[in-house]
Order: sequence, then structure tokens, then C-alpha cells
Amino acid sequence: MKIERLLDLKPSTTPLELLEIGCGAGGIAHYFATHPTLPCRVTAVDVNDNRRVSDGYTYHTVQGVELPFGEERFDAVISNHVIEHVGDETAQLRHLMEIRRVLKEGGVAYLAAPNRWMVTEPHYQLRFLSWLPRQWRSPYLRLRGKGKFYDCEPPQLHELENMLDMAGMAYRNLCIEGWRETFAIERPHHWSNHLLQQLPDALLRPLKPIIPTLIYRLERDAA
Repeated sequence: MKIERLLDLKPSTTPLELLEIGCGAGGIAHYFATHPTLPCRVTAVDVNDNRRVSDGYTYHTVQGVELPFGEERFDAVISNHVIEHVGDETAQLRHLMEIRRVLKEGGVAYLAAPNRWMVTEPHYQLRFLSWLPRQWRSPYLRLRGKGKFYDCEPPQLHELENMLDMAGMAYRNLCIEGWRETFAIERPHHWSNHLLQQLPDALLRPLKPIIPTLIYRLERDAA
């Protein structure tokens, strides 16, 4: 799995304490809870219980972005396409601060979010939806017959990194690595995957602000 590879998770003498925020159908939580070589004790939370796979891990329904756990509880935290759903910038910052609070010193977190400047919005499959000013997005959604209210706030790269700084997180941008991993997993024999794997980072780095998915490896900032 891409998340496991990007975080470089390794087995230890004790099970890895892992939290998934916004588990959705439960696939990621189940994957880590039943991993054959990486022992994990998995906890998952969401605001609504929409799980299709529920065995192997502990689940809690939560309200808002606050997490019902003590400080420095988890070795690893996963927030996969969640932050755009939690609300405005204040709520998004609180989400990041909660990740930092429950993450152990020396622990790692995975954060992924759709980039505002993605061409096709992934939730509604509409081109340029998130490019529009906020007040125009819901009317455009209704005009195209895709829904009534656009409830997402996809961040731009610099906005997300500013919030990470404010939350006290040390971070590494993994957009290029994540892009390559996605193609390797989903299109292993396609020519586009072979091309992407061969292109040097120096050519891909200027594309970071417009890569469709923003991906980060996070740690508690020691400063």
C-alpha cells in the first residue's frame, strides 16, 4: 500500500499504535489491522459510521475535529483526504493540531488532500470546480446537476504548508513520490508509469503546486 511505503513503516518489538482519522468504508484501517508482517493495533474514527469492513480494529464515532485520546498516544496517524471535509481554515488548523497532539514524539503521520488547482474535482468529477470562488461552487454544482452544496475546502499547497507551520508540524512534501507510487500501483504496465518513473525530480519539482494530490509526511516539530 502507498501509505505504508511513503511512511516507511517497519515492524518493531511491539505492535504499532496506529490511528486513522476519517476511516470511511474502513479499508485502510482493516489493511493495517490485518497486515501479515507489520503488527499494528489500529484505532479508527469518523463523524459517521459508513464502514463496509469493520473487523480487526477499534472504531469510535466522533464529533467535529477533536479526538477522544490523550497526548502522544499513537506511533502513526493517517489523515487521507479528510482535511478538505472538516470545514474552514480554522477547523483545518485544529485538525492538524489534533494530529500533532496525539502523535508520539518520534512518530509519523500521513496527510493527503486534494489540491485546489486539480483539473478534475474528485468528489463530483467536475472540471475546474474547486478553481471557482467559494460563493460560485455550489451554484455551479447545481447547474451541472451534480449536487446542491459543495461541502469541501481543498487547500492550495502554500495554504496547507502555512497551516502545518502554525500547527507545529515538521513536514516533508511527498507529492512526487506519491505520484510515482500511485502510477506504479494503478498503472504498472502503462507507458505513462514508465515515463514518470524515469523523469528526474528536477523536472517534476516545479509541478508540485498543481499536482492533483498534496501528500505530506509529518512529525512533531521539535523546535
